[in-house]
Amino acid sequence: MRSSLAPGIRLLRALPRDSWYRGFILVLTFLFYTSYHLSRKPISIVKSELHLNCSALGRNPTNGSNSTTWCDWAPFDKDNYKELFGALDNAFLVAYAIGMFISGIFGERLPLRYYLSGGMVLSGIFTSLFGLGYFWNIHLLWYFILIQICNGLVQTTGWPSVVTCVGNWCGKGKRGLIMGIWNSHTSVGNILGSLIAGVWVASDWGLSFIVPGIIITAMGVICFFFLIEYPEDVDCSPPLHHVESEEKDPAGMFAADGNHAASSHTQESTVESAESPKERAEHPEAISFLGALRIPGVVEFSLCLLFAKLVSYTFLYWLPLYIVNVAHFGAKEAGDLSTLFDAGGILGGILSGLISDYTGGRATTCCVMLILAAPMLFLYNHVGQNGLGTSVGMLIVCGVLVNGPYALITTAVSADLGTHECLKGNAKALSTVTAIIDGTGSIGAALGPLLAGLISRTSWNNVFYMLITADLLACLLLSRVVVKEIQGWCGYSTRKRGFKEF
Repeated sequence: MRSSLAPGIRLLRALPRDSWYRGFILVLTFLFYTSYHLSRKPISIVKSELHLNCSALGRNPTNGSNSTTWCDWAPFDKDNYKELFGALDNAFLVAYAIGMFISGIFGERLPLRYYLSGGMVLSGIFTSLFGLGYFWNIHLLWYFILIQICNGLVQTTGWPSVVTCVGNWCGKGKRGLIMGIWNSHTSVGNILGSLIAGVWVASDWGLSFIVPGIIITAMGVICFFFLIEYPEDVDCSPPLHHVESEEKDPAGMFAADGNHAASSHTQESTVESAESPKERAEHPEAISFLGALRIPGVVEFSLCLLFAKLVSYTFLYWLPLYIVNVAHFGAKEAGDLSTLFDAGGILGGILSGLISDYTGGRATTCCVMLILAAPMLFLYNHVGQNGLGTSVGMLIVCGVLVNGPYALITTAVSADLGTHECLKGNAKALSTVTAIIDGTGSIGAALGPLLAGLISRTSWNNVFYMLITADLLACLLLSRVVVKEIQGWCGYSTRKRGFKEF
């Protein structure tokens, strides 16, 4: 395996061997999932080009068609274009949500390197096929919907695979901070996808899909040759997924029984976590779907993510069009401005991970950010377009508060639950738990853009009221876990809190 690595990586031999390989895997998986989101973003940028107010272009139609629709791309030139855009989004997201529950099962049983690289190559093909509809002059709605469905299915290969790979390499200490920084790939991918799509959106929008498709395909080839699934594959030490009992989460939120913390049990779980994945694979079978649901915290965080992701993906798919309609910017300017929300998401993921690592309160951190997000969404809708400076500031703040909980749940929380001590060292649960949590969240991701397409016909205000309601519901669903965390802090006031070893 080591012999397949590029010669340039040997320049950093001064670093400890384990640390170097761990950093290499973090960077590599970061780039992989950046390309996934980069290939998802173009549809939100191109929407405003598929349906334009053609009379505002100041040119006469050349084919004698209606002056307000001659420059549109059929079939999105009708008055129901918002519903058609919602159908495109929903085709991708429903397929993604359904496929995610299945993807975790395959991810446990297939080599991650083959599974991930194959998914990336297929994602590139389907993304490019959407753009080729422009050059092939395709105006059939079913073609674009079918491409979205296929792309949604193959894109489910990404998240369980990269989280499982990172979980195999990184232990519990500072997991929130490390994965919070690592999770910025989501926002980085959205930003790059917006900028790349914006280059061609007003001229040849097909290239807005084809170029990202080529990029993710190239990353799939790199994945095939360079991804290392387990530390043992290159003679590195496996990480510890559990720490001593007095340093566990104060509330015992991930414990099957918060009242037992015997040292013998701690020693047993530590020994089990130190076993190599290859050794563990000899006796435990892959965890079942129901078995994963029984892990304490999986149901609560899954349902919370459903509503949190509803809000985040509504912004992902509809923010550029909202800016065009309300602030009256052009398609490229709206796409560029929408990247500020993703920039705030980077800060939110890092901040939520940092705070949750220090306090040990993953759920409480999410809940506080969700509560603060609700009034900020209200203010952005009512005063966020009063000036460029106000819009920039509020988009960043909304990105921090909306994407912070989403990032924390899909990374550190998923890794914590997937390596829970009640599994007794069975590393095969990580992919299934990650798929359940993100799959449930993807149901919300499918509902959000669909509801936004339907509700926006009445008023953009109503869309934001829907988002605020979803935000508060996400907070409410975590209330039981938050209470347990607070009780844990009160009951163990002498317990040390702070950062643990990585």
